[in-house]
Amino acid sequence: MFSVTRDEDTGIELGFLLGLGFQLLIGEFTRRLDAAGYGDLRPAHGMAFQVLKGGGATGTELGERLGVTKQAAGQLVDDLEKRGYVRREPHPGGGRRKLVVLTPAAEEHLAVAGRVLHELEDELGARVDLPALRRELTGLLHALGGDGALPPLRPVWH
Repeated sequence: MFSVTRDEDTGIELGFLLGLGFQLLIGEFTRRLDAAGYGDLRPAHGMAFQVLKGGGATGTELGERLGVTKQAAGQLVDDLEKRGYVRREPHPGGGRRKLVVLTPAAEEHLAVAGRVLHELEDELGARVDLPALRRELTGLLHALGGDGALPPLRPVWH
């Protein structure tokens, strides 16, 4: 069970609080996905799935969105292909490019992950004012990044 203790003024730096919150949330989310039978996947795989859902992407596009090299994206695609979560198809634009698309196994994973995340958020919402937290975090993101579109979440820090 995920629990949150309240400490109104910890004096802890904002960046540390945000990082620790992300770490704890993703850790609990990953544990629950493992219990649901998806222990072979990690958060970076889920981020790749988010990029690929819909119409797919080339390996280069995947790397750009994840903030990794083309080679690292290719290794990720190779790994996910071996596990049966993605497949490479001819690119609709022709040429030598390949389009990486999700398989039904990945779509099923996304559905399970969505349910797990919503259950976790419901539990947290019973203890924390999530609408207010979302508003405040959204305000923070816009204060830091401007009023345009938010950048993609990447599995690496620079």
